[in-house]
Amino acid sequence: MKRGLKLIGALSLATMLLYGCDNAGTSTATGEATVKEVKQGDLNIAFVYTDSVINKYDYFKSKSEELTEKGKKFEGDLQGRASGFQQEVQNFQQTGGNMTVNQQRAKQEELAKKEQNLMTYRDNLMQELSADEAALYSEVYDRVQNYLKTYAESNDLTMILSYTRGGAVWYGNDALDLTESVIEGLNKAYTAAPADTAK
Repeated sequence: MKRGLKLIGALSLATMLLYGCDNAGTSTATGEATVKEVKQGDLNIAFVYTDSVINKYDYFKSKSEELTEKGKKFEGDLQGRASGFQQEVQNFQQTGGNMTVNQQRAKQEELAKKEQNLMTYRDNLMQELSADEAALYSEVYDRVQNYLKTYAESNDLTMILSYTRGGAVWYGNDALDLTESVIEGLNKAYTAAPADTAK
């Protein structure tokens, strides 16, 4: 999960920097949309602690708990299958001496196939959980980014940076820290959302 958080922070900062490099100091019109020219003296910049925003976001906490429960269910199912397979192997070891050579060979091939199927099943479960985790981080990233865009527009901010340890931002004055305000706003929006859109 921490690797995912670092990825979100890096992507967030890269997106903001790319957007800033492409658009700062330009004025273009595309249909009705225009890009406002920004001068250096007009910049209003703030930052959020990315880890705190993600980890204290109620939506993320709720979905993470669901993912953890799903992982426990998968683990229990896998352990049950592995235990059944192990029992079958032990039974064969105890009774295999009473079988003909052909019966032993057939049983060994059957057990080898079952073991391979069990490993494939385990790999599929791990891939599913990994995909679910990636999808969750992607969705949370989109939700936070959309909220921050609205927040920035409402508070006349030119840019909101993602502050992570070891990231591109090495220092930020505490007066520019919006983390708690953003967390509060995100959680209010999540709580106020209708049940069908809060999934």
